[in-house]
Amino acid sequence: MNRKLRYGMIGGGRGAFIGAVHRIAAQMDGQAELVAGAFSSDPDRSTASGADLFLDPARVYGSYVEMARAESARAKAARLDFIVIVTPNHQHFPPAKLFLEAGFNVVCDKPATFDLAEAVALRKIVKKTGKVFALTHNYTGNVMVKQARELVRSGHLGAIRKVVVEYPQGWLSTALEKTHQKQAAWRTDPKRSGAAGCMGDIGTHAENLARYVTGLHVAELCADLTTFVKGRKLDDDGNVLLRFKGGAKGVLHSSQISVGEENNLNLRVYGEKGGLEWRQEHPNQLVVKYPDRPTEIWGRGNGYITAPAARAATRIPAGHPEGYLEAFGNVYREAFRAIRAEVAGLPPPPDLDFPTIDDGVEGMAFIETVVASARQGAAWMKFPKV
Repeated sequence: MNRKLRYGMIGGGRGAFIGAVHRIAAQMDGQAELVAGAFSSDPDRSTASGADLFLDPARVYGSYVEMARAESARAKAARLDFIVIVTPNHQHFPPAKLFLEAGFNVVCDKPATFDLAEAVALRKIVKKTGKVFALTHNYTGNVMVKQARELVRSGHLGAIRKVVVEYPQGWLSTALEKTHQKQAAWRTDPKRSGAAGCMGDIGTHAENLARYVTGLHVAELCADLTTFVKGRKLDDDGNVLLRFKGGAKGVLHSSQISVGEENNLNLRVYGEKGGLEWRQEHPNQLVVKYPDRPTEIWGRGNGYITAPAARAATRIPAGHPEGYLEAFGNVYREAFRAIRAEVAGLPPPPDLDFPTIDDGVEGMAFIETVVASARQGAAWMKFPKV
């Protein structure tokens, strides 16, 4: 295929945060072009958002249903190759289902759906249609996260014993949602966010990061969720004990009322022979620890970075920081390999490295199990077979 991929966006209009991030990431490597969109549930706002992006007014729609109908009728030479969903959680499943069944590939912001039942149903649709479904757990796109995964896979740390993953923020330490702040409003609304607040919003990132790096899957968990801000309907702080398949133990902490914290996602993994530590706020460094020699600080972009996926994801030389946007772009670049193959009628390339609907289902199972455990007084609960 000797052209850019064409895509449309659902959500992400004026006042949205994550839509602009997706547009930057999708365009980072010059492989895709935004040509259509239904940017808001408010048709006027959608029209205005399309104008902001200099799109053809004929391809800016008042609803995703209208968009699906019109884009499905276009000739193959002008048809969309994929769509991007960047709406609140309750608006993930309906457009994903509609566009997949209409023959479009889908990139969706996390979590995959509103609840586990929707995620399981969506997985069936993805498998039936044979289309690509990419989920933007963007932290897996970080170079040093990929290097950390290689250290675990290669046995550099030995058998894994302990995993500690934290995601503290402080931006919801007050009732920000009562000021009509858009991002706070929907994230604290159970009708739009789902059964969990903080744990669904960022706790899922923590679980996904731990699973991506270690390859370990949760067998049982014990969760304590708290709502500290008076009047808030969903959790704003959570602590989870984890038992992984194979015997490793873990601790997961997620909070949006940790005053002074910005976006301090961090992961520590301890094996029989060594340990590692990665922090999202310092993404270009990986700390590697040993029992019998000095701690090492590995830097992105250097010749000693051994993981092929990490080397491939490195965009610029050492000393030039890469972070959040570049990691997002790496997820898109990998998804594009699969989408290009699907559009060309070819089998998917080997060694694809982006989150899929399977990750989405496991993430929704995590949310559901955490909420169920907390409601039963922090009872130990087995992770469902999904």
